[in-house]
This record gives sequence, C-alpha cells and structure tokens, in this order.
Amino acid sequence: MEEIMSNIHVDKVGDMAVVECEGRFVRSDEAVKLRDVVTSQADAHIFVLDLTEMRAIGGGSVGELGFLQRWARDHDILLKFLTPSR
Repeated sequence: MEEIMSNIHVDKVGDMAVVECEGRFVRSDEAVKLRDVVTSQADAHIFVLDLTEMRAIGGGSVGELGFLQRWARDHDILLKFLTPSR
C-alpha cells in the first residue's frame, strides 16, 4: 500500500489564515502537527481549514478537529471548514 504523506500549508490574508491540508491524517503525530500549526497562528481572527485535498482522516484527527473548534471558540476566533470530502 502506498503511503501518502500529509501536508499543511498556511496562507495569511489580513487577519485570516487559510490552512490547506493534503493527504492522510490518520496518525496521532499528524493530528498534533495540524493542532500546532493552527494554534501557532493565534493572531488570526478567522481560520479556514481547507480539507478538499484530504484523502483520509482518522479518529484521533477528528478529535483534534473538535479540539480546534473549542480552542477557536474560547479565543473568539471564527473557524470554518472548507469542502471536506466524503
């Protein structure tokens, strides 16, 4: 089975950060990487998580998405998910 690496890229536009996610987030270290990237951009007031290029999201990563949603709410940050695939 071919391993697909996960990639995260951040574009900042004013007070908005667009976090583009690509590949598979099925291991806990990948989920932690996503959390660290997002929380390090705490000066943004709007986060868009672009999930259009995600191929798989494991249970731990789904939990991290829930954490990020609570973290954003607690910091008065608007968090939006863009086009998650089925």
